[in-house]
Amino acid sequence: MTVEKFRSLALSIPEASESAHMGHADFRLEGRVFATLGYPDERHAMVKLARQQQEKFVKIAPDVFSPCAGAWGRRGATAVRLASAGVGLIRAALEEARRETIRN
Repeated sequence: MTVEKFRSLALSIPEASESAHMGHADFRLEGRVFATLGYPDERHAMVKLARQQQEKFVKIAPDVFSPCAGAWGRRGATAVRLASAGVGLIRAALEEARRETIRN
């Protein structure tokens, strides 16, 4: 998956907007980040999942998803390897990130 395709999928979430956080593009709902691009490097994105959802996605596709390092990862921040990611899987992860963001 390309950076532009991830961006397109993130912005297809109703009411999502693009902004920037710590020098990286991010995607927000109601001012809260649900996904980012470019972290830890340009080959990755991040989706903010509930811990249980993070475990599910890592189990389903360990070549695509992994917990981010440190406390962020323990709280559900999930790295996405863009080169390994398929549209359907990323769409599902973004939808879960949307739900988690709206819920909290």
